Amino acid sequence: MPYGYGYGFYFDPTYILVIIGAVICLAASAKVKSTFNKYNRVRSMSGMTGAQAAERILNSAGIYDVTVQHISGNLTDHYDPRNKVLSLSDSTYGSASVAAIGVAAHECGHAIQHQTSYAPLNIRSAIVPVANFGSTIAWPLIIIGLFFNSSTGMLFINLGIICFSLAVLFQLVTLPVEFNASSRAVKILESTGILGQEELKGTRKVLGAAALTYVAGAASAILQLLRLVILFGGRGRNDD
Repeated sequence: MPYGYGYGFYFDPTYILVIIGAVICLAASAKVKSTFNKYNRVRSMSGMTGAQAAERILNSAGIYDVTVQHISGNLTDHYDPRNKVLSLSDSTYGSASVAAIGVAAHECGHAIQHQTSYAPLNIRSAIVPVANFGSTIAWPLIIIGLFFNSSTGMLFINLGIICFSLAVLFQLVTLPVEFNASSRAVKILESTGILGQEELKGTRKVLGAAALTYVAGAASAILQLLRLVILFGGRGRNDD
């Protein structure tokens, strides 16, 4: 029986999963912004900027072929292993705050992962093209499948779900990469003396809040995948 048959309006209960995922992501985003803003007002005793801290951390790790550059935006910091460029945003590059140094150190953690061939980072880098393709083609395949009946339609739908699963896999692999980068950042900041013990407490809170955004993203992706399985798994049984 088609959804909503015999009714003027049908509420899809699986939308609850989407709503839960959205709420989790919004809460995590709000948490990281508020935490970063709080410790972005706390100037480090060393007076080093995010860029200066990044250069010192990379050099202390024996990395001299990574370029530290400034990019526009807020918290758009990232490390690109393809061209060995560490990009620091407006809120990080020239700021001498505890939060900025923590974020810069986190990105340096990724550069160190790259240098040491950290397995989860290599896996994530390898599946990026596949995950991007999967997230792009997943919904078109599912929509095409809705226009066909029986086995042909379910073939397209199942292919779409598999493609979406690749995007979910990327989110899951990202978790250990990000957690490890934050762990490396705290240890390096402590061993190099860039931040003191009291300052490190603030940095841990900033990086911990940032980690929550990745957990939220993975949870949201899993909930969306679960919704697809519930919706179209039922459709396949109904078509039998």
